[in-house]
Amino acid sequence: MRAFRDQYLQGREHEALNIIDLGSQDVNGCYRSLFVSPSWTYTGIDMSAGKNVDIVLHSPYRWTEIKSGSVDVLISGQAFEHIEYFWLTMMEVARVLKSGGICCIIAPAGGHEHKYPVDCWRFYPDGFTALARFAQLEVLSVSTQWEGKNYPDGSDEWKDTMLVCRKPKLKGLKKIRSSIKGILRSYLV
Repeated sequence: MRAFRDQYLQGREHEALNIIDLGSQDVNGCYRSLFVSPSWTYTGIDMSAGKNVDIVLHSPYRWTEIKSGSVDVLISGQAFEHIEYFWLTMMEVARVLKSGGICCIIAPAGGHEHKYPVDCWRFYPDGFTALARFAQLEVLSVSTQWEGKNYPDGSDEWKDTMLVCRKPKLKGLKKIRSSIKGILRSYLV
């Protein structure tokens, strides 16, 4: 997540950015400290109350608590493997992002089962690319950490895959068509 911040948010410290962290509960650490800037607003969202949770979502698939097109940056680390219907959640990511907004999602491609409360999925670059396309988001980068980095906490086991994507800046008829597609797609699945 630090690499994402350094590559995509470096030099934007004085911009007023609304940053949402999906799956923010501090179970084994959190990302809040990476996104501290006087101009940035960091909000942690999760399905249950806890440390580092500012908003408790009533549903992982319909975020009535967050306005459409209100988020500049959405981050999520080690949460998507615990979401049963992650493609529906990705549609909400696309809905809440502003035009030109970016998101970074990190989820494992490996590792042992770790229910919290469920452990449903592992993600590869092709899968994250397909997920971004499904939500009509433009892929900026996607990669998996296949090689060991000898992290002292043993996190090499997870072989994390990181997706960075952006909501396209559409205008006029293209914007209307894209909105209609997104609405229909979210109801058809």
